[in-house]
Order: sequence, then structure tokens, then C-alpha cells
Amino acid sequence: MMGFRPRTEVTLMEDPFALLLLQLRKKSGRTQEQQADAVNAVSGRVTVTRREISRYEHGETIPTNHTLGYIAVACGVPYEELLREAKGARTRRAQARRRREHEEDMKRRMLLEGAVAGVTAAAAEPWGRLATALRRGTRVDEISANALIERAADLHVQELDLSARLLQHKVESHLDAITAALPHAGEHERALTIAAGETAALAGWVAWDLGEHTRANSYYKVTAECAASAGHPPLRALALTYASYGDRPSQRKLGLLRQAAQDVRGRGNATATAWVHGRYAEEAALLGDSSEALKALERARFAYDFADHTREQPWVRFVTPYRMDSLTLSVYGQLRRSELSTTADDAVARLGSSLPDGGVVVLGDLAVALLRGGSLDQGLDVSRKFVAAALVKPNTMGKERARVVASLLPMGERDLAYHLCQLTA
Repeated sequence: MMGFRPRTEVTLMEDPFALLLLQLRKKSGRTQEQQADAVNAVSGRVTVTRREISRYEHGETIPTNHTLGYIAVACGVPYEELLREAKGARTRRAQARRRREHEEDMKRRMLLEGAVAGVTAAAAEPWGRLATALRRGTRVDEISANALIERAADLHVQELDLSARLLQHKVESHLDAITAALPHAGEHERALTIAAGETAALAGWVAWDLGEHTRANSYYKVTAECAASAGHPPLRALALTYASYGDRPSQRKLGLLRQAAQDVRGRGNATATAWVHGRYAEEAALLGDSSEALKALERARFAYDFADHTREQPWVRFVTPYRMDSLTLSVYGQLRRSELSTTADDAVARLGSSLPDGGVVVLGDLAVALLRGGSLDQGLDVSRKFVAAALVKPNTMGKERARVVASLLPMGERDLAYHLCQLTA
């Protein structure tokens, strides 16, 4: 045990390291807010909040090694010993996660075996009926088909809250389930094919965020095949727009987005149309084509006036008003428009103090836009907010945005660059 560890108090916390951080703060006579201020005073940056101190003390998260150094100074304890205790906590957390995964795997196996054997309790659930139907070679019923479709939609919502690594297994497992069901889909074949394509597109997006670019392109190709098979062009637009983020020449990206814009024409696609035109505006701005970029941005805004991102395709749920703000700022930043600073202030105000779903990505986009647009002080402030939010609430595309923000930082921002590198690790 550490030589400086205070006497143990009665607490509901189970992890010794979380308890240690709580006791160190109490020994210093500070509230959680005062502890955050003390750590920030040592670092010279406002990157730790009262909420993060609370999460540390409840064992929800473990501070980065860099933050541990600041805590050690703020509490007057040896950094090396605090680092050792944190390492032990990380080891315990990894062991607990492996135990949970093993238990969940055992439960899945038991449920599947029960369904295949025709156990009544398992067969009463949609998943049990699906397993039984596959075993007997019968058609997938409506309840099971709807369960698969709703699960595909739910995964697109979970993208706002989960990191790519956590989401990948869920998405690929569900794609396997739909693939197994398709030969028995009967009258539900078209709907399940569309759900399969939506799931494959998300799998590609997650793979791309994890640096698996060849894998991502294979998923996008399968999505396009599902779109053709189901006669559903908006599904191809999803694959094309995701693919437009990849490592392709800008002119090639514009070609993909032009095709995507054709695929989402018609009623019920207003949100998708806004997203596609917003992406086109971003790529045109990167090429320096101000006129084309601003026209596309205006088309995106016009379409969004008629959109309802909560009731159209499940994969447009992320195109919130906040996300539209980030697309606008991306264009303004690249073109160095005078509206950049004011629009950024409005966007941050819209996010509010309680960060909404997808807000981490928006903060990353705002930081990139401001740094590219030359608003350095404002860009650094938003970059710090992005880092703090991303450490607490990681989600897909957080790594990619962290890399871009880090590449745009001035040389003197070593601490901020370090935290961004932690996000990309």
C-alpha cells in the first residue's frame, strides 16, 4: 500500500483507487469543484471539471497519466506512487470487463441453445423464435423481422454515445443475424435487405474510424448491393456519403456526393438531402471553390427547414441542428468567412452546458473550423472543451477529429496536443 494513503473511511465505493482519490481530496479540505480548480491551476488549462472529479471518485473513469501528474502536485503526493495505484485500477477494470464479457457470452450461448432446442421460455422472445425458425427452415415471422429492423435502427442511435471499438462488435453481430434471416425472410425480404444495408454501412463507418479502410470500403460496396437489390436509392446515398470521408481525391469525393444527392431526391429524404449537400459544401470549400460551397450549403439549409431527423430514415438521427452548425462552420472555416466567429459563438451556446448526444463530434468540428479559419484563441478554447468532453463521452469519429485538431495546433500548445494524442491512442 502507498505510504501516504489516509485512514480508510466507511464508503460504498469498491475500487481502492477511487477511494484514494476521494480521501486525498478530503484530506486537502476541498470540495469537488475546488479540487477541479486546483488541478487546473497546476496544469494551466481549464480541462478538468467537477463532474470529472466525481467520475474519478466513483470509479467511473480513471485519470490519464498526464492528469495524474497534476493531481499529485495539487494534493502533494508522489506522482510515481499515484501512477502505480492507477495502473492497478486499470488492471482490475480490465479483469472485470473480461469477466462480464465471458458471462455475457455464456448467456448468449445458453439462450441460443434453448431456442434451437425449442425451449418454451426462449421461443417466447423474438430472438428465440428467430433461432427456432432458422432451425426448422420456416419463414421469419413479422415480430422477429420487426425486431431485427428496430435493432438496426437502434444501432445508428447508439453511434452517438459509443466509441467505435465498443460499437463494432454489436454492429457486426447484428449484421450476421440479419444475414442468417434473409434466406427465410419471405414477404419481409425487402425490409430486411434495407436493414442489412443500413447495418453494413454503419459497420463500414466504424471500421473506417478504426483505421480499417479496406474493410470499410467492402462494407460500403455491400450496402450499395443491398440498395440495388431492394430498389432503395437512399441506401446507396448513405454508403456514398460515408465513403466521401475516406482517403480519395477531392474531385472524386464530389462525384460520389453528386450521385448521393440524386439518390435522396423525393419526399421523406429531407434530412438525408441536407447532410449530403452539407458534405458537398465541405469538400467544395476544401478545394477553395467558394461559390460552389456556399450554394451547396444554402441547399443543405433549405432542405433542413423541411426535415425531421427523428422520424425519417434511422441513419439520419445524427443530423441534429448541432451537426448542421458544424457543417456550416466547417465551410466558413475553410473559406475564412467573416461570419465564422459569430456563428461559432451561437453554435456553442446552442450546445449548452449539458452536452447533447453527438455534441462531442460537434465540438471537434467547431475546433477544426475555428483553427482553420484563423480564430486561434476561440479555436483553442473550443479544442479544450472538445478534449474534456471526448475523455468523458467517447464516440465514433472522435479519434479522427482529435487527429485533425492536433495537426492544426500552434507549436506552444504541448499540453493540449498531449491530451489529443491520448484520444487517438
